[in-house]
Amino acid sequence: MVGVVTDSTADIPLELAQDLGIEVIPVYILWQGQTYRDGVDMMPDEFFRRLVSTDVLPTTSQPTQPDFENVYMQMAKRCDSILSIHVSAKLSGTFNAAVQAAKSVADRIPVIVVDSQLNSMGLGLAAIAAARIAMAGGSLKDVVDEAQKAVSDIKMLGIFDTLKYIIAGGRINKSVGKIASILNIKPLLTFRNGEVHLIGAVRLYRKGVERLANFVRENLPLSEVAIVHSASQAAAEQLKADLSSALPANRIIVNQLGASLGVHGGPGILLVAARKA
Repeated sequence: MVGVVTDSTADIPLELAQDLGIEVIPVYILWQGQTYRDGVDMMPDEFFRRLVSTDVLPTTSQPTQPDFENVYMQMAKRCDSILSIHVSAKLSGTFNAAVQAAKSVADRIPVIVVDSQLNSMGLGLAAIAAARIAMAGGSLKDVVDEAQKAVSDIKMLGIFDTLKYIIAGGRINKSVGKIASILNIKPLLTFRNGEVHLIGAVRLYRKGVERLANFVRENLPLSEVAIVHSASQAAAEQLKADLSSALPANRIIVNQLGASLGVHGGPGILLVAARKA
């Protein structure tokens, strides 16, 4: 059996990850002298409540090599190989930690580490695709091939209500953020070659939601779509409803952004990850 591992930036709904046997390694949240594990000690609702009520911004720390080694060794008891797929290596050292851990356990279990060049449910959709092949009895090569194909088939687009947090985290150029603030616009961001890029802007948040819906329709046919929000449940559900004529409900996943990415994005994020059919 092939095991599938990802990290908590994937934002996969907990129940779905459990159903598919996906092991999720948490990113660490460092806040006011305390360390929390994303999705374990710090859940999204609590995180965003605290974030908007404090001037002390949290930071993140990647899972360590020993974290990965411990998970890989536990999985070796029930798996004969592992695919470990993670957030873009250009955004985090998580991928490199996984690579080093894979080398250290190579005499116990083969581990292939894949850079998704994505984050949030872009990464999540790739991990889900790989896990489905693993559950169907696919070989390690089959699972890796599916993950890599999914990565090439996934596109993402998101609207940010504010760039305050992503600028503070160094995920986007400060000059871009200043321009957006001066013009009072809502930026539209995507991934290109593993990095976040500004590709447009709107003045009204609802116009941004319309752009996300159009983005999905323009990329049809799609095998699956994920909608991720940070403290924007109503907007996410409205977007799902808007897409009901384009995709059946069981092919649209809705989830809340986790703390590990919420640190860098803040409240008011709405993004979609779409995989080509």
